[in-house]
Amino acid sequence: MSKQNSAVAEPQQQTDNRQVARGVQKMTPSEAFVETMVSNGVTDIFGIMGSAFMDAMDIFTPAGIRFIPVVHEQGSGHMADGYARASGRHGVLIGQNGPGISNSVTSIAAAYWAHSPVVIVTPETGTMGQGLGGFQEANQLPMFQEFTVYQGHVNNPKRMAEFTGRCFDRAMNNLGPTQLNIPRDFFYGELETEVPTPTHIERGAGGEQSLNDAADLLAKAKFPVIISGGGVVQGDAVEECKALADRLGAPVVNSYLHNDSFPASHPLWCGPLGYQGSKAAMKLISQADVVLALGSRLGPFGTLPQHGMDYWPKDAKIIQVDARSEMLGLVKKISVPVWGDAKASAVAITERLQDRKLVCDENRDQRLEKVQAEKDAWEKELDEWTHERDPFSLDMIDEQKGEGDNWLHPRQVLRELEKAMPEDVMVSTDIGNINSVANSYLRFERPRSFFAAMSFGNCGYAFPTMIGAKVAAPERPAISYAGDGAWRMSLMETMTCVQHNIPVTAVVFHNRQWGAEKKNQVDFYNRRFVAAELENESFAEIARAMGAEGITVDKLEDVGPALKKAVDMQMNEGKTCILEIMCTRELGDPFRRDALSKPVRFLEKYKDYV
Repeated sequence: MSKQNSAVAEPQQQTDNRQVARGVQKMTPSEAFVETMVSNGVTDIFGIMGSAFMDAMDIFTPAGIRFIPVVHEQGSGHMADGYARASGRHGVLIGQNGPGISNSVTSIAAAYWAHSPVVIVTPETGTMGQGLGGFQEANQLPMFQEFTVYQGHVNNPKRMAEFTGRCFDRAMNNLGPTQLNIPRDFFYGELETEVPTPTHIERGAGGEQSLNDAADLLAKAKFPVIISGGGVVQGDAVEECKALADRLGAPVVNSYLHNDSFPASHPLWCGPLGYQGSKAAMKLISQADVVLALGSRLGPFGTLPQHGMDYWPKDAKIIQVDARSEMLGLVKKISVPVWGDAKASAVAITERLQDRKLVCDENRDQRLEKVQAEKDAWEKELDEWTHERDPFSLDMIDEQKGEGDNWLHPRQVLRELEKAMPEDVMVSTDIGNINSVANSYLRFERPRSFFAAMSFGNCGYAFPTMIGAKVAAPERPAISYAGDGAWRMSLMETMTCVQHNIPVTAVVFHNRQWGAEKKNQVDFYNRRFVAAELENESFAEIARAMGAEGITVDKLEDVGPALKKAVDMQMNEGKTCILEIMCTRELGDPFRRDALSKPVRFLEKYKDYV
């Protein structure tokens, strides 16, 4: 798009079939900003238009950049996150200075804990008005300092391309969101500048000594277990993880909410750890004498006791591989830290084991039999676990009779959805009770398929994240899961899907309550329900009013066919469909058993509230 006005300009270079201005050239700061994004392969930006960046927005189209307007700025951050996680490329969002930018803080925090290479562009109040309390003025850098790996502030329009390029480089190389803060008057003017070429850093396998130590521990292990984490997904290291697992004959468990980090069809796959994870995975890792955590930070919530099992092996030697050195040994005591890329480290360790005699070779057949037996037992239990069995859930089922005789048990619904999942599917899950129970049922064959809210755990995450993933991978079926509480926070983005032709299938578990927190009131507060109940109109009808399709399901035999119909409409007709599933009010295990205890009251007027 840029013309070669300068005598020192070099020939333009090609980036994904778009011309990129190279060499020192005369241009405006807006052109420098846009050209640098083109140089980094940006084709899509999410946000809401605003006067603060309108001069740059005006040239998005001739630059080959699609600007996708959203309904709310939080949604734009989740979409950029989903886009980055699905594609492995930058996700980008932009908004109006002040309130438009502050609305995005929550979604950038979610992207931070997902280690997503998201770039948030934050135009701010013009330099001549800063500090005067003018319209939409805010100090925007402190808002994001906890949730970014780098913050670039353009302090002179001549440095526009420099800071823009640095933000894109740091997002990818440091595995997390970056902020590009630009005073709104700095988009204008005239300058001579050069568009920087992206700098992508190649990560190594780790130190020679640490890799040798890791191989020595694994060679002596009788019962090695591999944890396949998010770094395996981000590093495109699934095949390398498989090769290492096959060499060891080691069962592989997914780290919490990274169910797509190892193929479910592989004989050594055992399912996820953590809240509502796989009992097979937990029972097997509890027997490990050596654990290799490949691309996992071993987060505290992903290793807590579950299903009545304190499964983390107390005496096992732990090898932790992570691309971020500050994560090594942060949560769990480890024996060997490996600061390296998951793919390169897996290759290096496998090479070191290739021609060695392994202790675990001697009992390989017995271990494989044990792995299969535990997996079979867990599958049988899931088949028979049709409803929650605690007294409160049984009471809720009884109370609903006559009110909704056909309302469905969540576990039965999740099993039917699992059976009806299309090949190559992408699934996002929101925070909440039924969504958490879904962790037991979601299995994948390839990476970049599962998107969960991760450690930040914010509601309203799943649907906009899946919209972004669908933009990045339009050829793949895209399905989001949300409870009715989380859905009420995000349903307005249905209009984004309809208006901008981004077809997504949204499954909404309609049980008329804030389930996860209500379970805490059951277990710790003697069933005193404060603010737990929700009364909703039909979400399917609301979807139809927005121009999407809506299906209400209240019979178990209709769950699978309804999902297949909705996905068919998505893939063959380009239609977004909201699948509203009427569920009972039964509840799974409490979400924060680790952080709550029975109440204590001292004042007389509160003595009954124990």
